[in-house]
Amino acid sequence: MIQSNFSAIPELYVSGETVKEHQERAAQLLSWDLTRRQLCDLELLMNGGFHPLKGFLARNDYDGVVENMRLADGTLWPMPITLDVSERFAATLEEGQEIALRDQEGVILATMSVTDKWTPDKTREAEKVFGADDVAHPGVNYLHNEAGKVYLGGPVTGIEAPAHYDFKAHRYTPNELRMMFHKLGWKRIVAFQTRNPLHRAHQELTFRAAKEVQANLLIHPTVGMTKPGDVDHFTRVRCYEAVLDKYPAATTTMSLLNVAMRMGGPREALWHGIIRRNHGCTHFIVGRDHAGPGKNSQGQDFYGPYEAQELFKTHEAEMGIEMVPFKHLVYVQERVQYEPADEIEEGATVLNISGTELRRRLREGIELPEWFSFPEVVRELRRTSPPRAQQGFTVFFTGLSGAGKSTIANALRVKLMELGSRPVTLLDGDTVRKNLSSQLGFSREHRDVNVRRIGFVASEITKNGGIAICAPIAPYAATRRAVREDVENHGAFIEVHVATSLEECERRDRKGLYKLAREGKIEEFTGISDPYEIPQTPELRIHTEGPDVDDCAQQVILKLGSLGLISG
Repeated sequence: MIQSNFSAIPELYVSGETVKEHQERAAQLLSWDLTRRQLCDLELLMNGGFHPLKGFLARNDYDGVVENMRLADGTLWPMPITLDVSERFAATLEEGQEIALRDQEGVILATMSVTDKWTPDKTREAEKVFGADDVAHPGVNYLHNEAGKVYLGGPVTGIEAPAHYDFKAHRYTPNELRMMFHKLGWKRIVAFQTRNPLHRAHQELTFRAAKEVQANLLIHPTVGMTKPGDVDHFTRVRCYEAVLDKYPAATTTMSLLNVAMRMGGPREALWHGIIRRNHGCTHFIVGRDHAGPGKNSQGQDFYGPYEAQELFKTHEAEMGIEMVPFKHLVYVQERVQYEPADEIEEGATVLNISGTELRRRLREGIELPEWFSFPEVVRELRRTSPPRAQQGFTVFFTGLSGAGKSTIANALRVKLMELGSRPVTLLDGDTVRKNLSSQLGFSREHRDVNVRRIGFVASEITKNGGIAICAPIAPYAATRRAVREDVENHGAFIEVHVATSLEECERRDRKGLYKLAREGKIEEFTGISDPYEIPQTPELRIHTEGPDVDDCAQQVILKLGSLGLISG
């Protein structure tokens, strides 16, 4: 039987007497600006959340983790923790060199001794770690389309922890939680991982788990990076605070975990278990499809519903934390209670609201019954998820040069301004290049930067309740997906493929660009010497060789109306 005991987890910070000296030396080093995911990883490396890791994985440790979930010394560790960087930055480094690691504001958080530098086989990593090399998986998409091409490995020495200005009363390091448990006299602690708001089924699940193993409860939600499109952590934490009052104060506490999820299913369940062990927990709840990313490109689940539980059970003794398995709970009307879905007799009235149905009800302002959620939670969700006709959104036109994107986008802008429901901003490709990206060329890298800038501005407009209309060429599917994910954190994203043929675009070409491209006088021209990746599942596809501009814009208006984004 596992019991918690107060013994500090090793942290990777420089000692207090030499912090200033270390900071001064670090300021002279070549530095890398950490991405959001890398910031999450570094924080847990430094505070012991990723114990026994002492830094980003060296190559031999990385190979062992990818192949068989073990570090080079045989220690169980299921998830690669790597510092991915650009080829340009990697080319300036030699193995054995020390670098500084900075946050987005330029603050030096740590130094790293680069012991290894290599170009990984990302296809192999995807297949081994996530079970498939399918970019429908957010972890695989990150590998291929977001992460740098080169990995650096080596130990880190922390100088200061990343700054958090939100919900400070709920942020505890592993050692702070262990000390709290020790002071409270808690010997058995069961942790509950969540990336969603808590509803009544979650409360019932956690009540049952704590009762089953006679343990105190730690609600330990992820507030780092979760699945694109999830409810933002500010809203979720307010929901958690509202629900916390429903638990006996002497038996339950909450702490926020700044981890970047990979949505890695079974492997991620092991990883989450090890992290909770490091925070002083003795038990960990693993539910149905733990950390599952949803459907693959063929429309099938990436992982089996209880695959994570099976893998966890195999390794729980070695990890030093016990699993509390739970199945999907649904509400039985006759008995006015939640029960496991696969244990209910035929004929019973089962009530359940899926995540999709919850979002629909919030979007359309439909009532949520009290058996499903708490009024306090519903109020918080409605504050940040008003009916769709009151939310900001982005319409993103994509197509070849000369397809008619700008013309249709401008007509749409006028029609939406006529409705007058929200401010409307047109982000035309040429206009953005002139005002935001004048220093950029037309290489693939620069075109990606330009589209990402458009996406950033669109996401800010969407977040603040406005309508953004974007009309770049945006030839690459991965970049369009990244923009979609940025926008969908705040509102709806409607991709419109203006599917004008290459022949028609050349016929319309008033600037003579296609002619120059065919003569080799313009390099990397989309459709001629550089590919245009046709959207596979846009919300709307418009053919312009026939309908006039007004009709094309009206097609978009009708689509927006069918999605509930505009009314009247």
